[in-house]
Amino acid sequence: QVQLVESGGGLVQAGDSLRLSCAASGGTFNNYHIAWFRQTPGKDREFVAVIHWNYYTTSYADSVKGRFTISRDNGRSTAYLEMNSLSPEDTAVYYCAADNNWEMYTSTSRYDYWGQGTQVTVSS
Repeated sequence: QVQLVESGGGLVQAGDSLRLSCAASGGTFNNYHIAWFRQTPGKDREFVAVIHWNYYTTSYADSVKGRFTISRDNGRSTAYLEMNSLSPEDTAVYYCAADNNWEMYTSTSRYDYWGQGTQVTVSS
């Protein structure tokens, strides 16, 4: 098992940048793919980005391509989501997730481990 803790969320203004962190413990972080999802009240949790555990291949949702960057530092057992040019549409609770299965990486059902989430609020 692995435990995940997100941090770095907060209240920012449109156009600002923010970096979220996902710290892992209790497992072999290097062997897990790490993804970021986000969720707003009344809506399903949606895929944002993912990074492969070994090849560091990345994939992004169309809504964040060119603005968000996912990365990881296996030496620190931490993954990051750098968010630029934020808009109110990016307001959500952001979650990191871990799994060892690359298939269907955009689906929440594929991930075994989740953090508690961190709130990101973007004002106009």
